[in-house]
Amino acid sequence: MKAKQRTEALKRMELLKLHENVIDDFKEISLLNQSELGGILYWVEGDMERKIREWEEKTGNLVYHVIHDYTEFGELLSLLYVSQYEEEWEMERDDLVNGYPLAYVMNLTDDWCSEYGSIGIRPQWGGVVRTA
Repeated sequence: MKAKQRTEALKRMELLKLHENVIDDFKEISLLNQSELGGILYWVEGDMERKIREWEEKTGNLVYHVIHDYTEFGELLSLLYVSQYEEEWEMERDDLVNGYPLAYVMNLTDDWCSEYGSIGIRPQWGGVVRTA
C-alpha cells in the first residue's frame, strides 16, 4: 500500500505545481518539505518530522507536504496526505485541484485542537499557501 500511496502523492504534488526540488526530495529520499511565510519552502526536520512520522504510523496515511502557520489558535501544521482508502483518491484529487483538500491540522500548541477537515489552499512560489 505504501508504494501505491507514494505514487499517488507524487501525482498530487504535480497537481499542486510544487517546485521540482520538493518533488525530487520526496521521490528520491522521502524528504518532506513545508511551506510557510507565503509559500517559502523549508525541509521538515527534528521534532516536527518525528511528530509527523508518528502520526503516519498511527493512521496509515502518507504525508507529502506540510503547511506551517502561526495563528491565534496556535502553531499549526496542515498535513496534506494520501489516505489508505484507494477508492477515495479520485475524489481527494478533485478536492485538491479545486483548492479545498482534506487535511489533518496538527496544533502543536494545543494537541486537543488538532483535527481533520477541508482547508483552502493555493500554489505559490513552488510551495503552498493556506487560504482558509
